[in-house]
Amino acid sequence: MTAEERDPHEESLAELFWAVARRLRHQSRQTLGPWEVNPGHARALGVLTRHGAMRLSTLAEHLHIAPRSTTEVVDGLEERGLVARQPDPADRRATLVALTEEGTRVGAAIRAARDAEAERFFGHLGRDDREQLTRILRTLRD
Repeated sequence: MTAEERDPHEESLAELFWAVARRLRHQSRQTLGPWEVNPGHARALGVLTRHGAMRLSTLAEHLHIAPRSTTEVVDGLEERGLVARQPDPADRRATLVALTEEGTRVGAAIRAARDAEAERFFGHLGRDDREQLTRILRTLRD
């Protein structure tokens, strides 16, 4: 259907997508509220949970953000006691960022809360719809 054929009062695919994205962002902020963690911090905790201790530059690559921004994220997490900087045993000039015990606990709690949030959000979709949506979103992401 072309733009000319579409009902002018009907939402476009892009408008629907952004409405869903806004709703997900809002729910995500609410989910993270109990830990006083912002979405950037939560993403960094997730990367460190999945991949273990790493250099700031590697974390920046995983997060797709500038190294300077990664330093700010790590500084915020370190202030909260969720990560610690430590020397890289393979290169004493380098520093690794690693989760603390509290960071591991908070990361796991956030993951569980986000899984429950996703189940509430997508729970009304059938298995086939979820599989198709997952396939479509992966295609768009990649």
